[in-house]
Amino acid sequence: MEKKKSYAEMMKSRTIPRKQDLTITDVYIDMLLNEILLNQEKRQLMMAIDQALDEGDRDSFQELTTKLIQLQERFGM
Repeated sequence: MEKKKSYAEMMKSRTIPRKQDLTITDVYIDMLLNEILLNQEKRQLMMAIDQALDEGDRDSFQELTTKLIQLQERFGM
């Protein structure tokens, strides 16, 4: 069974230090930008799922919901 990372752990693993002397502000900005990107990706998937439902496209719906579930599992949402 795969251990899920907390949101904070996931964000720490995604940051790439530019220098050894990162400030708290740098870390906060990086986390904020990552969260914005995550929310944007989630929003796009939700819109595409809605469109697939409207069009009755079962295959696209299943593919997109699988991607959304994977995104939520990856980021502990």
